[in-house]
Amino acid sequence: MFPSSTRREFLKYSAASGLGLIIGFDAMGKREALAATARGAPTFAPNAFVRVAPDGTVTVVSKHLEHGVGIHTGLATLVAEELDADWSHVRVVPAPANVELYKNLLAGTQDTRGSSSLRNSYEQYRKAGAVARAMLVSAAAANWDVPVQEISIRKSVVMHVPSGHRTTLGKLAEAASVLPVPGEVALKDPKDFTLIGNETLPRTDTLEKTNGQAQFGIDVTLPDMLIAVVAHSPRFGGKVRSFDAGKARALPGVVDVVRISTGIAVLANSFWVAQKARDTLHIEWDDSDAETRGTDVLHAQFAALLEEPGRVVRDDGNVEEALARASRTVTATYELPYLAHAPLEPVACVARLTNERCEIWTGDASISSLQEHAAGMLGLKSDQIEIHSVYAGGHFGRRTETAMEVVEIVKAIDGRAPVKLQWNRAEELQNVLFSGYRRMSMHRVVAGLDSNGDLTAYKHRVVGQASRTDRHVNGVDSNLIGSMVYSTYEVPNFFVDGHVPSVGIPVCPYRGDDSQCYVVETFMDEVAHAAGRDPVEFRRALLTKDSRNRGVLELAAEKAGWGTPLGPNRGRGIAVHDAYYTAIAQVAEVTAKPDGTFKVDRVVCAINCGLPVNPDVIRAQIEGAIAFSLGAALHSEIALKDGVIQQTNFHDYPVLRINEMPTVEVHFVSTDAAPTGVGEPPAVVTSAAVANAMFAASGRRYHRLPWFRV
Repeated sequence: MFPSSTRREFLKYSAASGLGLIIGFDAMGKREALAATARGAPTFAPNAFVRVAPDGTVTVVSKHLEHGVGIHTGLATLVAEELDADWSHVRVVPAPANVELYKNLLAGTQDTRGSSSLRNSYEQYRKAGAVARAMLVSAAAANWDVPVQEISIRKSVVMHVPSGHRTTLGKLAEAASVLPVPGEVALKDPKDFTLIGNETLPRTDTLEKTNGQAQFGIDVTLPDMLIAVVAHSPRFGGKVRSFDAGKARALPGVVDVVRISTGIAVLANSFWVAQKARDTLHIEWDDSDAETRGTDVLHAQFAALLEEPGRVVRDDGNVEEALARASRTVTATYELPYLAHAPLEPVACVARLTNERCEIWTGDASISSLQEHAAGMLGLKSDQIEIHSVYAGGHFGRRTETAMEVVEIVKAIDGRAPVKLQWNRAEELQNVLFSGYRRMSMHRVVAGLDSNGDLTAYKHRVVGQASRTDRHVNGVDSNLIGSMVYSTYEVPNFFVDGHVPSVGIPVCPYRGDDSQCYVVETFMDEVAHAAGRDPVEFRRALLTKDSRNRGVLELAAEKAGWGTPLGPNRGRGIAVHDAYYTAIAQVAEVTAKPDGTFKVDRVVCAINCGLPVNPDVIRAQIEGAIAFSLGAALHSEIALKDGVIQQTNFHDYPVLRINEMPTVEVHFVSTDAAPTGVGEPPAVVTSAAVANAMFAASGRRYHRLPWFRV
C-alpha cells in the first residue's frame, strides 16, 4: 500500500487530469501496474512513472528534482519516445516522497545528485513508456479485433491502417487500465527515435518559467505565514552564549524571537522587518570551538605540509628512481582558493506543522534524507512528513540543512503558523553552517622526461581538506585526489600522496570540481612544451588505452582547427578529462591584451556522454558550465580574516559577466550507449584549457587562481 501522503498525491493528480491509466515499475525493475479512472478505480501497483488521461494528457512523474538542468524534459522524453506520444500533450510532475518507489537506482536514496539522473533512469523510464504503449495497443487490438502487430502509434494517434481504424491514447486509457501488465516489452531501436536526440524539442518547463507561473521556494505563500531569518555565528563552529532580543521584539511586525540549535531565529510578517530586527539582536558568541584562522595562516600551514611526505594513494613503479634517471624534470606548485557556488537563487523553504503532519515546500534534491531527518526532529514517522517539491535554481547542497532549520523553527513556535525561512545574498556566501565551499588546496607536481621527450615519471602531492563524504583512498578524500589516482594517462612511474589537514571550514563537493583537472592538465601542457612536443600529440601518446578520452581529445582538436595559425597575441589551449562516466575535451582560444589581461574568444567542446537524449539541453548545460568555471577562475575567491568570510555579494565575489562569455561550440561523439553525466563534467576542463591557451598567447603560466583578483 502507499503511505497516506503518496496515496493522497496520486488521488490529487488523478482528479486534476481525469486519470485513465497509470503504469510503473518498482525500484528492482519488476513490472506492475497502477490502474485508476477519474472516479477512483483501485490501485494495483505502488510506483507510477506515466499516466495517460482520457483527454490525451500524458503525465510523467519525475523522481528527480528539476533544478534547472532539464531533468524533467529528459525523463519525459524517454517515456514519450517509447509511448509515441505527442510532445505537446506531455507534462511533468515531481514525485512525492517515497524512497522505495522513487529511489535513485545508483544511490538507493530518493535524491538527485552526481549527474546521475538520466544514467540511472534511462532504461527504467523507457520501459515505463513501452509498457504503457503495449497496454494501450492491446486495448485497441481487442476493441477492433485486429492483430496487435498491425497497430501503430504516431503522435498519440493509434492506427490500424488496413481497416482505417483510428483513435487516441486518451480514448484507450480506461480500457487499457484493466488489462494485465506485460512481463517483458521490447524497446525501440535507436534508429527509430523521433524524440530522443531531437535537436528542436522544447523543454517542458520553458513556458511556466517565462510567464511567471513556475514556483520556487521564495514564491511559496501560505495563509498566516511568518517570515523567518536566522542570525548565525560569523565564525565556523561558533555558538550562542547569550542574547538580548529586546530591541528586536519591540519593532512593529516582529512576532517572535526563538533560539534554535544553529542560532537565533527572528519571525516577522515580512522579510524586510525580520532582517531589520535581526540586525538589532545583541548576541554574545562562544568561539571556544570556532575556526579563527585566516586564509594567510592556513596557507602557510598548507605550504609547510607540502614539504612533508603524505599518505600514499597511488604508487606505480619507482618514481624516485625514474626521476633520478630522467634527462629533464619539470616542477610546479599550485595554489587554489576556497570557492562558493554563489547561485542566483537564495535559499527559501516553507514548513507547516500540525499535531500529526509536517509539510515542507522546498527545492531540496535529497528528498529521503530530508524526510528522515525531519521525522526524527519532530518525533513523527517518515510518511507523516510530506514534501512538496518546487523548482530550484541549482542545487549546490545546503537545502536539507536549511529545511531542517525551518522545521526546528516551526517546532519552536508549536506550529502556530507556517514559516518561510529566507536567506539573503550575504548568507549564501558567508553561510558558515551548511553549504560548504570548494576546498582550498595546494599541489606540488614533478615530472620526469627521458631523452626522447617521453613522460616516464609523475609525482603529485596535494594538501586539502576532506569533504563530508566516506569516499576515500587510504584516508584521503577521493574528491581531492580522484583525478590523479584514477588517471588513465599511461606513465610507468606514477606516485600520488596527500595531506588532509583538520580545518573548521565546511567543504563539500563542488560542481565539477576542476581543481584537480586544472593542476593535471595545465601541468601536462607545461611538460609537453618542455619536451618540445605538441600538447595534443603528447596527450594522445599517453592515452593509447583510453579510447574515450582519446576520442574527445581528437574531436575537439579537429573541430577547433588545432595547428592552424591564429594571429599575433592569440593562442589555443586544450584539456581533457573524464568525470561521471563522461569523457570531455575543450579547446579554448584567447587573445592576450597589452595590460596583461586577456579575452576568451571561443571554446570548442567535444563530449562523449552516451546517447544525447536532449542535445539542446546538453548544449545549454555546457555553456552554463563553461561560464561557471571561467568566472571562478578569472575572479572568484573566498577569503577569511580571523575565521570570518570577507565576501558578501557579487561586487567582491564576481561571477562571469556577459561581455566575458566566449562563443561556445559543442560536438557529440556519435554513440548509442546509454546516457552518462552532463551537469558537472563540462565545468571540469574549462579553466585548464583557457590557462593553456593563455600560455600559448602570452608565454605566461598560471599556477595560482583566481587569475585576476578583485
